[in-house]
Amino acid sequence: MPKLDQQAQENPWKKIGSELKYDNPWISLTEFKVITPAGTEGIYGKVHFKNIAIGIIALDENDNIYLVGQYRFPLDLYSWEIPEGGCPEGTNWLDTAKRELKEETGFEAGKWTEILQMHVSNSVSDEFAIVYAAQELKAGIAEPEDTEDLKVIKLPFSEALNWVMEGKITDSISVAAILKWELLKYKKG
Repeated sequence: MPKLDQQAQENPWKKIGSELKYDNPWISLTEFKVITPAGTEGIYGKVHFKNIAIGIIALDENDNIYLVGQYRFPLDLYSWEIPEGGCPEGTNWLDTAKRELKEETGFEAGKWTEILQMHVSNSVSDEFAIVYAAQELKAGIAEPEDTEDLKVIKLPFSEALNWVMEGKITDSISVAAILKWELLKYKKG
């Protein structure tokens, strides 16, 4: 798993045992027997993600962003998001981003910039995400996976930012990426 620059701290948790509770090709769930930072015995569940999450902010020359809409099974809701996918361990992150952008939107990009690394839900999982900005877009034909029933829309970036602020975009990677891009634009002046 990628390591972010973080100040080293002593781990106050002590693992005294573990049991794999669930495993499939994408995730595993392990229950740990622990001694908590307070010194008491307890349990802690951890969801391990077997892929790194990759997100792409696809932007055209007119400051439009392309979002992907799909029904998300775990939430039982429809969700608007930036294009996203999984990067198997040992696979190049940028190559995966290029593949996912082409697969979900049909676009290829002439310019790629890494803008964000994040832990998605670090209280219960080790999911790690990388987000790229894709610019200088060239249209093509999307090739979604059979598990994906996607709709692609183009919005002015300012409208996507409004969707984040209004709670219309709730996917954590998309929210963080759109806000980060806005801050990067603001810093450039």
